[in-house]
Amino acid sequence: MKEVVLISGKGGTGKTSLAASLICLASRSGKVVIADCDVDAADMHLLLKPVVHEKREFISGKLAHVDPKKCISTGEQASCAICMSGCRFGAISHSFTSGCTVDPLACEGCGVCVRLCTPGAIDFVDRRCGDLFVSDTRFGPMVHAALDPRAENSGKLVTSVRKEAKKIAAEQNADWLIIDGSPGTGCPVIASVTGADLALIVTEPTVSGVHDLERVAGLARHFSVPFAVCVNKADINETVTGEIKDWCTRNNIPFAGQLPYNRAITRAQIRKKTIVEYAESRSQKPTATTAAISEIWGTVCQLKA
Repeated sequence: MKEVVLISGKGGTGKTSLAASLICLASRSGKVVIADCDVDAADMHLLLKPVVHEKREFISGKLAHVDPKKCISTGEQASCAICMSGCRFGAISHSFTSGCTVDPLACEGCGVCVRLCTPGAIDFVDRRCGDLFVSDTRFGPMVHAALDPRAENSGKLVTSVRKEAKKIAAEQNADWLIIDGSPGTGCPVIASVTGADLALIVTEPTVSGVHDLERVAGLARHFSVPFAVCVNKADINETVTGEIKDWCTRNNIPFAGQLPYNRAITRAQIRKKTIVEYAESRSQKPTATTAAISEIWGTVCQLKA
């Protein structure tokens, strides 16, 4: 089983659209397991229409909770509130009527208040951060997740998604595990790429696209993950596209191919289809976009042959 992850230094490069199309092509010649590791803003499900058959709560970290029956900071003569003074995040407020209360959005789960509270009025409860889903799609099993609003630890959730996807891939003797990674270069991206067989970096010919390509390439190199580069919307600035190719050549980085800007991709997404499926439903002949996607997939297969 080969594990390929698509990443991008920035959002909006078309990473998920390309990932869905590669998944479509891969499913025609072998078994595929899909993992959507962009847990902060997951959108692969919009194209693949997964049917969820398993849902699990994602618990990560702790949250302070004050038991008002035990709190001695109530009443006009109350003068405790030591937990409030000890909280460096300003997560605890105090009133004479209700005592001390914790703002769950501000609480960082450090546990200082629990240690300071002599009456033992503060409990340290598990913090729910989101959900993990195991689903079926028309291309194969899919593991994906959704982080709750303002919730953190997306890197840990990404690791959980990958772990479950690898388990399913092993059980089904899959040929490919294709991962839609997170954009950027933060913790979720590190969790997405570490240990992968190949990272395919999707960039665009813009100033920010080039800058962030260099950053995410450095990240992949740091973690010893083999990687290749492809350019989406290459024809919006052919000069910069040429500069990206030259940069790849100078740094001995495989260039997987380039895709033209194509509004049909948006029309395909509206119909919840990959551009490969959409183009084939309208014509028997491959378009420039689908031919380019096939070329990119061919390069990926050669690199991991």
